[in-house]
Amino acid sequence: MDNNNVELQRDGFATKWGFILACIGSAVGMGNIWRFPVMVSKFGGMTFLIPYFIFVILIGSTGVIEEFSLGRAASAGPVGAFGMAMEKRGNKKLGEAIGIIPIIGSLALAIGYTCVMGWIFKYTFMALSGSMFAMGSDMDLIGGTFGATASAWGANIWIVIAMIVSFAIMSMGIAGGIEKANKIMMPALFILFIALAIYVSMQQGASAGYNYIFTIDPAGLKNPMVWVFAFGQAFFSLSVAGNGSVIYGSYLSKDEDIPSSARNVAFFDTLAALLAAFVIIPAIAVSGGQLDSGGPGLMFIHLVNVMNGMPGGRIIEMVFYVCVLFAGVSSIINLYEAPVAFLQEKFGLKRINATIVIHILGIIVALLIQAIVSPWMDVVSIYICPLGALLAGIMFFWVAGKDFVLEQVNMGAKKPIGSWFYPLGKYIYCILALVALIAGAKFGGIG
Repeated sequence: MDNNNVELQRDGFATKWGFILACIGSAVGMGNIWRFPVMVSKFGGMTFLIPYFIFVILIGSTGVIEEFSLGRAASAGPVGAFGMAMEKRGNKKLGEAIGIIPIIGSLALAIGYTCVMGWIFKYTFMALSGSMFAMGSDMDLIGGTFGATASAWGANIWIVIAMIVSFAIMSMGIAGGIEKANKIMMPALFILFIALAIYVSMQQGASAGYNYIFTIDPAGLKNPMVWVFAFGQAFFSLSVAGNGSVIYGSYLSKDEDIPSSARNVAFFDTLAALLAAFVIIPAIAVSGGQLDSGGPGLMFIHLVNVMNGMPGGRIIEMVFYVCVLFAGVSSIINLYEAPVAFLQEKFGLKRINATIVIHILGIIVALLIQAIVSPWMDVVSIYICPLGALLAGIMFFWVAGKDFVLEQVNMGAKKPIGSWFYPLGKYIYCILALVALIAGAKFGGIG
């Protein structure tokens, strides 16, 4: 069976916007919601946003394009894509072996994310049922509820529910499951977030939050840490890790305009992060609090207290946690897709069987690691994800070579990419991926 026949039998996205929405869904995750607003607050509004925008443009116009193109060229995930690149140097098996690294990273991150999704499903149910609002401003109760949820065996049933939802979507395939789900979830997420932002803007005291967001401190722009953490936020937010974007790219047709798609993904991912900031920072200002808590503590403790005390707080909670749920589900199905596709490609499993195997493994490990989710996620995000991004960049820009790179990137593009792309990707982006790995290790995570 030749490659063309294999490609024709392979599942794929039915529409351009189906692909874009799925990629936006993979990028819009917890980092946009529980970390981005904290970074904006910590480093001074526009003082942080200016370098963040610069790095989003840089990474979106190099790394995102590179991973989409690499996957499409191979019509395979990281293992097949890295093998294809190394085959040009006569060592396909080495490339395939290296490609296992981002697969492991994707699976490990998905498993940790499964625990978080368990929390999100529980809190969405609490918001919809009113039990969250009933906690009022009792911080002992609010904190204790999350402490019990995020402990060993604390969210068993909710983790099972999260996995059932992920399995249900993924078992229906790319066009029939992932694409259709994101076509519903992503527009709904943006519409709900916009409505929430408008409502919060009408509350007394919200203006202080906006004033802070749009403040620029020239002295702050000279602080290297502002640039390091702005880079980290952009790097990890755009999901360049050598896995999810590569596998989604592998489902693209040859006439897809990849540079255009990458721009759309970068734009809407940034928009989602900004909407989260425009909701959370003014909401904190309305309550008279300080945005000094990041990570799970922000979303499951601090914001619960803030929203419980706001006018219309119960409605706000319902809308907010539904948004968070959509962001989480869209991300987790992307993370599980790379290992599912790996089983299909390497062992010839049918999609439903590969999905069953990965989800059984995922649910077992997720249940077991509930007490160590934070260190588990730290190891994966600090070391394995940036390493995967670096390896993908090396395979594409350094191993495959300039002619291959330009051919793949320009394939289907309405306008040939500029001469800046190859040197910018080969040198600047790959160096930045290495910086993400080193800086993450030094600072205990930068994204």
